[in-house]
Amino acid sequence: MIYVDGAQKSGSGTIVRFAVGLATLLGEELHLTNIRAKRDKPGLRPQHLKAIQALKQICQGSLDGGEIGAKEIRFKPGRGVKGGYYEWDIGTAGSTTLLVMTLLPVACFSGKAVSFKICGGLFQDFAPSAYHMQYVLFPMLTEMGITAKLSIIRPGYVPSGGGVIEVVMEPVAEKIKPVRLPDQGNVTEIRGIALSSHLKERRVSERMVEKCNEVLAAKGHLAQIEIVHDTLALQRGAALAIYAKTSSGCIIGADRAGEPRRTSEDIGRYVARNLVDDLATGATVDRYLADQLIFYAALADGVSEYRIPRLTEHVETNLWLVESVLGAKTEVNNNLVRIQGIGYYRQHN
Repeated sequence: MIYVDGAQKSGSGTIVRFAVGLATLLGEELHLTNIRAKRDKPGLRPQHLKAIQALKQICQGSLDGGEIGAKEIRFKPGRGVKGGYYEWDIGTAGSTTLLVMTLLPVACFSGKAVSFKICGGLFQDFAPSAYHMQYVLFPMLTEMGITAKLSIIRPGYVPSGGGVIEVVMEPVAEKIKPVRLPDQGNVTEIRGIALSSHLKERRVSERMVEKCNEVLAAKGHLAQIEIVHDTLALQRGAALAIYAKTSSGCIIGADRAGEPRRTSEDIGRYVARNLVDDLATGATVDRYLADQLIFYAALADGVSEYRIPRLTEHVETNLWLVESVLGAKTEVNNNLVRIQGIGYYRQHN
């Protein structure tokens, strides 16, 4: 049995999601205690429970302690990961992308293609943006031999939710390939999307783009940003995402969701500055990808190496988790992350 103390490091929901996912891949029972011990409302919240239930469904496992507010659970995975089509409704504006993040490392090793349709929030603070996943994370995973495609069916924002995404994944051929990005190289292009829902008359998308390009231009950059006026969302909302591609194969992104009293100009300025700041550190991944790639690198066959903008709580937590659960060897030296992957391959299907 795998024992994980959820009060370690960040003491956050990240530990819940990925401890259950890694236990599923290892085919070992998990006893997780002190769930989200360092958060204002400790214990399982609806979005964490939904993630565990989704994992339980795709591996035909069993769960003890699966209720809102639970401080500990026991999770027993079934025999292998079942491909096919799944649908989940988070029921709130809870993040659809965090659910995808939980499922992805496991779905890589299913017996056949996996597709899931998820309803909830797509653009909000403190969760991965659907655009970042679509244009930064997934292309990087492609380089590691993972084929995943995300489609946005309908945008969804806080507080109404109601957004819909679809993800289609092919199982990894054999093993995940390591990622090697020691040097940033030169920026070759910057692209992006400025989305607004039911806000065309206020020129929200255009204003985000104008301010974003103004800040980028001051640093010698120009972005090609597509303007999208949406009318399908259940409420008004906005999101801006940009990403830079470099000569050495890096994709470095930045994004921000709208919210009441956050102006279009504030969003444009924030996104441009984040991208410029991450590029200025010489990093080869952005502040979000820095921790997102850790699980794939730990499962990969070989040594992954990439440079992060700074060492964050999320990076430290994820490195601790893959070391303690998977036995992967990791080190960070002057913001260069090196991970010796375990060469995981599908054994149970």
